[in-house]
Amino acid sequence: MAWFDKLKQGLGKTRGIIGANNWEMEWDDLEFALIAADTGAKIAAEVVEETKKEREKGTNFKEALETALLYQLEPDRTRQILRNVGFELDVKRNMVPLKGKIVMVIGVNGVGKTTTIAKLTQYYQAHSKSVMLAAGDTFRAAATKQLELWGERLWAPVITGPDGGDPGAVAFDAAQARKARDFDILFVDTAGRMHTKHNLMEELKKIKKVISKADPDEPKEVWLVLDAVTGQNGLSQAKKFHEAIGITGVIITKLDGSAKGGILLPIVRELGLPIKFIGVGEQADDLQPYDAAAFVHALLDMPS
Repeated sequence: MAWFDKLKQGLGKTRGIIGANNWEMEWDDLEFALIAADTGAKIAAEVVEETKKEREKGTNFKEALETALLYQLEPDRTRQILRNVGFELDVKRNMVPLKGKIVMVIGVNGVGKTTTIAKLTQYYQAHSKSVMLAAGDTFRAAATKQLELWGERLWAPVITGPDGGDPGAVAFDAAQARKARDFDILFVDTAGRMHTKHNLMEELKKIKKVISKADPDEPKEVWLVLDAVTGQNGLSQAKKFHEAIGITGVIITKLDGSAKGGILLPIVRELGLPIKFIGVGEQADDLQPYDAAAFVHALLDMPS
């Protein structure tokens, strides 16, 4: 199955909630449906108003809703539609660029950070990048073992430390090793932590600071992994992590298991954070670069 078809299938629950299979629906119903999909009340109202404006121009309901959603998710590119100069899907999904060489991967417990790192490793290796991994979740021996197993499968070296050891020390050693061995990318796994625990958030700051001592100006990327099923709670998580450490990108997983795909809108609009990848399944190629147009077309069951 092509990835766009997987995305369309994965967003089926959200599509059902917002009634995107209908050619027409009452405005109040659309607003309530968007809120149920976790866009939040303010954004839901904005989407309805923008859809109304497009309908007044004679645009059919689905295309009007498409423009309204795209305006939320990618306003600059949406202006291409409004100027009638065409709008192309990024069907090639060019490689997601990195600002630097080191990516810290953070998030709460249970969102699948380690598995996501494995998928990211495969993705960047497929784009001819050499990847090294750091097992910074030293509090769970199983997490280190899991990352080591992935490293063996993917021929990616894994820097580890003693169980219960200092995660900062692991990150420091890994940053030095990446530099010495001239690897293109280092993904630093971190222990899952609740965004409300001050001491654990302080530890993330320490890890980030230690990395910069080993490799000045790094890490230039800090990616937050969010489980789509958490919905609006995921937005709260993102806010707290961003305030504490400064997020440069978000990865949304498990969109296929949730009717809350609308959470992408407030992450982009309210927090101003770029979404880097989205996941719609368990297979390696089910994690793919995010493209606003592809997302909206899949959500509204439109052509790729």
